[in-house]
Amino acid sequence: MTDGTPPQGQLARRQGVALWRQIQQAIEAEIAAGQRKAGERLPTEAELSARFAVNRHTVRRAMEELEARGLVRIEQGRGSFVAEDVVDYRLGPRTRFSENIRRQNRDPEGRIVRIAEIPAETAIAEALRIRRGRPVILVERLALADGRPVVLGTHHFPAARFAQLPALLTENPSITAALAACGVPDYRRQVTRITARLPTPEEAELLQQARTRPVLVTEALNVDPAGMVVDVTIGRYAAGRVQLVVES
Repeated sequence: MTDGTPPQGQLARRQGVALWRQIQQAIEAEIAAGQRKAGERLPTEAELSARFAVNRHTVRRAMEELEARGLVRIEQGRGSFVAEDVVDYRLGPRTRFSENIRRQNRDPEGRIVRIAEIPAETAIAEALRIRRGRPVILVERLALADGRPVVLGTHHFPAARFAQLPALLTENPSITAALAACGVPDYRRQVTRITARLPTPEEAELLQQARTRPVLVTEALNVDPAGMVVDVTIGRYAAGRVQLVVES
């Protein structure tokens, strides 16, 4: 073939092009032609090894190249998938997940992972302007777009002000709605810090991504219209699916 892509299941051996490269080109051509849809699970290593009559190491090298090119995402324990379009997630003074996602014609969803009351550590206490050790309501929430995890958020609320939150979030996972019911109809980001790191095993599992793929981490301080601190939020975004856009 003129583009160097081998016919279905056939590789040109001993002709100067590595076998893994030919496999990568074949799968890339299928994605470009629409034969493999965004989000579709790709054949397993064993199935691709049988198709191309090569060992799994050769297939793995081809998949690693496809992942590096942003065409495939590899999820630990789940397999390989054709990469979806990246979500542009806008970070501004008034960031709301559902609004952000609906603006891109996607379906937002929120799932509460954990709610607990814990003593405030030093950094959280200082940010919330409370004494160290005072009770804080910790809410861990997974946010999804079109059924795919986008961000895992850990929120810290002063328990003295938001004692109703656990019960409200049990009925409805919307933090914005819960805060409105607590007398905070609006809030805004005062400060946001952005870093990147590799995910923990738990984060990788919840975000359905490989542990070798980084997460974007945001630390945000939210305040109400009167300037009182509402919460400190730490968000971990799946870097392969999200592009953070900072707005003034």
